[in-house]
Amino acid sequence: MIKLALTDLDNTLIHVDGSASAYARQAIHTALDAGIRVGPVTGRVPAAMRWMFEGDARCFATGAFVNGQIIYVDGEVVREQAIDGELLEELARFIAPIDGVALALCDITRVAGISDGAISYVGASAEEIERHKNFFGGEYQVLEHVDRPAYIKSNLRCDIPPEEVAALQEELRIRFGQLNFVLPMNGGQFIDILPSGWDKGKAVLFLVEHLGLGLDEVVVFGDSDNDLAMLAAVPNSVTVANAVPEVAAASRWHIGACADDAVADALLDIVRANAHGEQPSFMTASPQRDRGQF
Repeated sequence: MIKLALTDLDNTLIHVDGSASAYARQAIHTALDAGIRVGPVTGRVPAAMRWMFEGDARCFATGAFVNGQIIYVDGEVVREQAIDGELLEELARFIAPIDGVALALCDITRVAGISDGAISYVGASAEEIERHKNFFGGEYQVLEHVDRPAYIKSNLRCDIPPEEVAALQEELRIRFGQLNFVLPMNGGQFIDILPSGWDKGKAVLFLVEHLGLGLDEVVVFGDSDNDLAMLAAVPNSVTVANAVPEVAAASRWHIGACADDAVADALLDIVRANAHGEQPSFMTASPQRDRGQF
């Protein structure tokens, strides 16, 4: 029986820069009312949930944010994992020669609109940012050095072709072993930065242990590179139809597309199945791959 359902947001539950549909929010409420915990596991900051769920706090009371670096249970922070400022400074020096790439430091206490917080750029000059203003845009400040001992939310913003973003991500993984670099959206121009050894998968496992659940009582939904660790963490891993092929190949089960509210349908399927002591219908087909390690 599924007792916890965790889902990525952008391009999984919600269209990018959109909000959850009324149908999706109602499906979450239906699951919660049936005793099934539901929550996001996202690269977004907690404050962004207000617009992503139309102010419906019940939909995100439990979940993991900033790729698992902040974890909530019933509206309370139970864990935070920050990134060391000295490592970020070293990273800023490395990307400084690359035109169109800047390290974004996000003050997540100051969030307006759909942003990830007040942005400070490091590793790029004010002139470089201005040359790429259509990409970097908005309100920001340019710093010569990382100005805090640690940050929760930080990423690389890359006004370069997608294939160069992917190549840069791979190079960074080799050069900076104390950090982890993931792509939050397919073909996007952001590279999210995490502390080494911490990711969405570790956050999911932390929640499972914190809530006293078994791994087979959890289902996770994703679509992109930064969901891979989460999909590997539990037996019941699910991808939407619009997932990146290699990410889809890493999941056990498959459902319809984000555009069709497939995750909401799956949540209602779980509610129905639990009520009848059955498996959800999307888990009754032959699994995509052997999950014998569980």
